[in-house]
Amino acid sequence: MAINLQKGQKISLSKESGSELSKVVMGLGWDAKKSSVGLLKGMFGGGSNNNAIDLDASCVLFDEKNTLVDTVYFGQLKSRDGSILHTGDNRTGDGDGDDEQIVVDLDKVPATVKSLVFTVSSYTGQTFDTVENAYCRIVDNRNNNEIARYTLSAQGSHTAQIMAKLYRHNGEWKMHAIGENGRGRTIADILPQIVVHL
Repeated sequence: MAINLQKGQKISLSKESGSELSKVVMGLGWDAKKSSVGLLKGMFGGGSNNNAIDLDASCVLFDEKNTLVDTVYFGQLKSRDGSILHTGDNRTGDGDGDDEQIVVDLDKVPATVKSLVFTVSSYTGQTFDTVENAYCRIVDNRNNNEIARYTLSAQGSHTAQIMAKLYRHNGEWKMHAIGENGRGRTIADILPQIVVHL
């Protein structure tokens, strides 16, 4: 049974999954809010989705001193050490289920990496007022069981959100639902805001 995380909540991944985890998937999903104009255009042959929102999921790796080690995002789909893989960029949010996924092989994350911070940003620049049904979730890669889900408070004039952090504590991986709003279109824009939450 997946846990619905509240902002600021911390959990142990192994305790919630019932066993030691070796590989997890951070899934991100969202929908563009439907406008009445868009619906009418669709009914009468307007066709294109002008409501498309290109949200980008990213993962930022930090060491013990909170120094940036690496970044995984649409421009670099794999960490240099090979432990983290972004499955690809979804530019609209169309479709059911996760729109973007980042696969983390926990056993392969170098011992020098202390924390992985997951963010989402609006590359197209729309604010989160135009987004609905947004969430991030952690899934056990072995059996596709959802361990935890954090529903993002999508309403607001922000263009980014620092969603969650996976971090090592006493030899085990834990998850912290951060849920802090930010501003910026790219991971470089929001990096200074991430460091505050380490």
